[in-house]
Amino acid sequence: MTKIFPKKYKEVNSMSLAGISLLIIAIAFAFIAIYVVKTLKAASSTMTSVSQTLEKVEGQMEGITTESESLLKKSNNIASDIETKTQSLDSLMEALNNVGSTVGNVNQSIQGVSESVAHASHEKDEKVAQALRWGDAAIDLYVKWKRKKVQ
Repeated sequence: MTKIFPKKYKEVNSMSLAGISLLIIAIAFAFIAIYVVKTLKAASSTMTSVSQTLEKVEGQMEGITTESESLLKKSNNIASDIETKTQSLDSLMEALNNVGSTVGNVNQSIQGVSESVAHASHEKDEKVAQALRWGDAAIDLYVKWKRKKVQ
């Protein structure tokens, strides 16, 4: 083997270079192993945190689901109640429509009676006026007869 180093250094034989190489490889492997262990511990703590968060979310989702079911039942009850009340209002509106028709019929009857009374009153007015004229004529005749008698 040739000399790699200057004379003041001793010659390093091939066995010691292999040992040094193995030592460097072992140290590098130890550093890699330590780094991998630290990384795995960090990943483990992250996974534990994620697991706890998911458990909390799952609990909250159960609460939300229960609340949603409750709200859906209440909404269905309200819709059923509104439908029942709407049907009741339909009957009421039909009754009010019938009352409106009846009031219209009564109004027409009253208008007819009013027209009949007005017509009858007009006819009677003519008769009363004629009777008054006859009465005036009779009074005039009586007054003239009395004057002639007195003269």
